[in-house]
Amino acid sequence: MTTCARVRFGHFRSRSKRRALPIPIPTLPMNIRDWPTEERPREKLLAQGATSLSDAELLAVFLGSGRRGQNAVDLSRALLAGAGSLRELLDAHERPGLGAVAWCRLRAALELGRRYLDANLRERETLLDPLSSARYLKSRLSGYPYEVFACLFLDSRNRVIAFEELFRGSIGGAHVHPREVVRRCIVHNAAAAILAHNHPSGSTEPSPEDRAITHRLRQALDLIEVRLLDHFIIGEGPPTSLAQRGWL
Repeated sequence: MTTCARVRFGHFRSRSKRRALPIPIPTLPMNIRDWPTEERPREKLLAQGATSLSDAELLAVFLGSGRRGQNAVDLSRALLAGAGSLRELLDAHERPGLGAVAWCRLRAALELGRRYLDANLRERETLLDPLSSARYLKSRLSGYPYEVFACLFLDSRNRVIAFEELFRGSIGGAHVHPREVVRRCIVHNAAAAILAHNHPSGSTEPSPEDRAITHRLRQALDLIEVRLLDHFIIGEGPPTSLAQRGWL
């Protein structure tokens, strides 16, 4: 009696082990052409404007297509997640999982945006708006992994003559030589200048060294009668103006 019970119990356990498990059925990403019309990024842009699209949707419109196993929107979401944010993706100096053609298109689009801002700044009759100056300088100096010191050269009516990156350094700072800033002002026959440099750390708070070099540059430019209008610190968020802090 005991032996039979053991046999039946063992038989029951053996059958329970052989019980079939559900097999997951792989699913493929839906082609964007199969989406409802109002949800397709390109049609959404045409109907509602570019501002209605998310970062991933805008990037998908730009890329035009995805890759094996990912439609353009899924690929864009993966790229954004991998980079951490849209800014970090666009600031990347190496291809973040994109082919050479798509990467070249992305870099070209960024440069077109910078040149648009540059043309817009140059076409202004006078440069009296600190916000437009800050926006332009941020577009030129954001994303560098090292410090870059630059200058906007202006004429007597505060119109832009030229923009130049004058000094580059390490992540800890760039060595700025007042005599070179003075020399470039003379070359451009500038009547005024706006300085800017980035902080690779992302902080826009001016350091004691920033204030010290600004003071030295103002003294040097005063000797050749060039007005120093501002010095912007570029990082994450809005640039900081030393002029607005009262430090010029």
